Amino acid sequence: MHAQSLLQLVSYRMPFGKYKEQLICDLPGNYLSWFAREGFPKGELGELLKLMHEIDHNDLRALLVPLRNTP
Repeated sequence: MHAQSLLQLVSYRMPFGKYKEQLICDLPGNYLSWFAREGFPKGELGELLKLMHEIDHNDLRALLVPLRNTP
C-alpha cells in the first residue's frame, strides 16, 4: 500500500453501479463485502476497493478523515 492509494480513496469516485459518483471512502461496508465475495474489478479500481474493504472490515475508516481535506 502506498500513501497515494489512501489519498485516492478520498478523491476517486465510483464510476458505475448503484453508488456511481460516490467517493470510494464513502461506499457502504455491505457493498464492499459484496465485491469481496463476488470479485473485485480488474485494475486500479479493484485495488482501491480491496483496500477500502480492508479498512472498513478492520473498523479503520476514521484514519481517512484527516485526508479528506488534503489538497
